[in-house]
Amino acid sequence: MKDKNGKVYLVGAGVGDVGYLTMRAHQLLAQAEVLVYDALVDSQLLQLVPNNCLQLHVGKRGGQPSTPQGEINRLLVAYCQQGKQVVRLKTGDPFIFGRSRAEIESLIAAGCAFEVIPGISAATAAPLWALIPLTDRDLSRCFAVVTGHNPAILDWHTLAQIDTLVILMGGSSLEEIVLHLQANGRSPSTPIAIIRSCGSPQQQIWTAQLQNIVRETAGESLSPAVMIIGEVVKLREYWLHQKIMDVPPLTGKTILVTRSAGQSSQFGQMLQQEGARVIEMPALEIGPPSSWEELDNAILHLSDFSWLILTSANGVDYFFERLQARGQDSRALAGVKIAVVGKKTAASLQQRGLQPDFIPPEFVADALVAHFPEKLEEQKKVLFPRVESGGRQVLVQELTAKGAEVVEVPAYESRCPEKISPSALDALQRQAVDVITFASSKTVKNFCKLISAADGVYLDKVCIASIGPQTSQTCRQLLRRVDIEAREYTLEGLKEAIGQWAMGQVGQR
Repeated sequence: MKDKNGKVYLVGAGVGDVGYLTMRAHQLLAQAEVLVYDALVDSQLLQLVPNNCLQLHVGKRGGQPSTPQGEINRLLVAYCQQGKQVVRLKTGDPFIFGRSRAEIESLIAAGCAFEVIPGISAATAAPLWALIPLTDRDLSRCFAVVTGHNPAILDWHTLAQIDTLVILMGGSSLEEIVLHLQANGRSPSTPIAIIRSCGSPQQQIWTAQLQNIVRETAGESLSPAVMIIGEVVKLREYWLHQKIMDVPPLTGKTILVTRSAGQSSQFGQMLQQEGARVIEMPALEIGPPSSWEELDNAILHLSDFSWLILTSANGVDYFFERLQARGQDSRALAGVKIAVVGKKTAASLQQRGLQPDFIPPEFVADALVAHFPEKLEEQKKVLFPRVESGGRQVLVQELTAKGAEVVEVPAYESRCPEKISPSALDALQRQAVDVITFASSKTVKNFCKLISAADGVYLDKVCIASIGPQTSQTCRQLLRRVDIEAREYTLEGLKEAIGQWAMGQVGQR
């Protein structure tokens, strides 16, 4: 995508949820060198840009400090002329009240290349999520979209005659808007819906009539909000009564997933399929050990071992990558049996065409010793590639106590990232997180280290979810509690436990 003269992409961020981002927008964010974004852009989209991307927050939210438009224009031109790939990320669609004209004209005047990428507008998405169709054969033959930022300049005589009216950025002018409509012939009993923070876990919907909507929303903040005015609003209550929608169990929940940096989050995808909004927080950085000497020596003498024990997918990956680097493949394991802990570890091994000889019935290291299929006192020599710092010392001690000769070798290292990801920090500081998940003790330790250096992070209202007993023990030590523990110590089991917790919350309302 590198262009000698740089290029600016005016990208529609859509309605916030990454699942509704266009594929083109996703691709451009992943390749961005400079990101210039508005205040209402959802923080989870910031996770999509590279770590070395320069991120510039320019505000652009009504009633709050914002970077002057002229300065935004200057930034876009300047970075483009430096040969950078610049993403100008705007909420919704760039051409629906997106103030794109000034930026485009500045780019044209400077001879900068640019491209506009559409996004889903809240004007159409908010009514959809509220079960309000903008058009209907009987109730709405047309609709209009206007901004309520300055009601006095609008042609209310014409607008009052339109079947369905959608008003953006009108929350602070609600009373004035209602007066204009009624003064121009709209019935006081006309239905109206107001949707605040559409598509987010904080979404809230009010339905009433023009004559009482101001009273119904008194004292509420109505920004950002979308208003829908017309007879189609009645369909929402009818359809809700008919229960036409199957709502996933984690709908409305924001879940922070701690994971390894650079690793795809299958777990995050599982949660999203259940309706959750997922924010991923890298809490581990995985890399090679400080020295390959011990692992290389073990590989050179693989025939001396009876068993190879692998307790993580990282252990599988680094062991076999090093095996290949030494000019060997899985045939070098002939005569060596393999024991693994956990479904994910087994799946990683199976991807390499190998089946484990033993998986303990419970997916914890202690169960491996308790159910080991052979008598370890018969001078069994066991190879255990593990993380360089720490590792499962209890596993080694118990295997040794039962007569096995355990050779531990560092196969990879896990470190704490230098800082917390901006999207995770933003969500934690806003207290917008419902659940934090931990799949290992190391992620708990690193999470605590990261938040200790951050201001304004409070976890008293956040649910702490653990994958199993060892992780739970660390949670209790460092976070003083565990609210959810998976019955089956897998990511699937953790997802199920969170779903049961969420359903229990619904039942308590």
